[in-house]
Amino acid sequence: MKWLRDYGAGIGLAFVLAVIASLLGRLLPLVGGPVIGIVLGIILGNTMGIPRWALKGIGFTAKKILQWAIIALGGGLSLAQVWKTGVNSLYVMVFTLSFAFAAAYGFGKLLRVPLRLTSLIGMGTAICGGSAIAAISPIIEADQMEVAYAISTVFMFNIVAVLIFPPLGHLMGFSSRAFGLWAGTAINDTSSVVAAGYAFSSQAGAYATIVKLTRTTMIIPISLIFALVISAKKKKAANMDQTVNYSFRKIFPWFILWFLLASLLNTVGLFRGVSVSYLNFLGQFMIVMALSAIGLSADFKKMLKTGLKPLFLGLIVWFVVAVVSIGVQHFTGQV
Repeated sequence: MKWLRDYGAGIGLAFVLAVIASLLGRLLPLVGGPVIGIVLGIILGNTMGIPRWALKGIGFTAKKILQWAIIALGGGLSLAQVWKTGVNSLYVMVFTLSFAFAAAYGFGKLLRVPLRLTSLIGMGTAICGGSAIAAISPIIEADQMEVAYAISTVFMFNIVAVLIFPPLGHLMGFSSRAFGLWAGTAINDTSSVVAAGYAFSSQAGAYATIVKLTRTTMIIPISLIFALVISAKKKKAANMDQTVNYSFRKIFPWFILWFLLASLLNTVGLFRGVSVSYLNFLGQFMIVMALSAIGLSADFKKMLKTGLKPLFLGLIVWFVVAVVSIGVQHFTGQV
């Protein structure tokens, strides 16, 4: 079969790296499989290089399997549970999301960070790290180096948050609910949210996890907004230059609608118990596969040439989100 000959080797290579990364991720839960996968990919791709026979499969994994991973994760998400928690935490999310993107684009322009990289860092910090970055990367047509840099930047501050949030929460006298809301809205990766929440208390951990799941659903409207903006830009370019091809159908992120459909099927009870666990596992493993492929495709020399400005931008946006989350809770009398 021609498709298997063209794509099988590259997909297989990403699969092997993902298995290794997932196993190491269990030993190093603070780091996690996705980050280990992208790091292993970068090391392998920039030392040994990628064989020609694996290029097509690696590209397919980095794009298509990434989108399928988002859909599978949607199947593990109950919109009913999200709605219940979202009513209580929505006001904090609205403010943190608004300030995150304002800080990203404001300081991104000031620091002269490329627009696509700014969008990825803003999305990853505002919503949910790697999954959010994965969701908009095909929409804004980000290259593998930009995705790798953004994920590495967001991950770095996840680790810092896990280490400093629990003692800071106790120092500021947070209740378990207040800390859970803070962790769920100001830490990006789900595993990091869970780690920080349960380090504070079991009640904080449980609440932080649900808040984080609620926050994940913001991928849907934000991705659609990005799609409309990109579509408007391409339509304008097509009107000015007739040689430019414009098709909203090609730009629209259809996988986001499949993500929503999978979540609805979960909500109405089609996926239950073990099925939900399998979908979550499948989605998370495919994320590791895709990020391993992205790491393989990333040019480390280009990443170094980009400099430290995107890293500094990530620090600023992360700090803004953390402070705004606390500020909104104080203003509304939650802490």
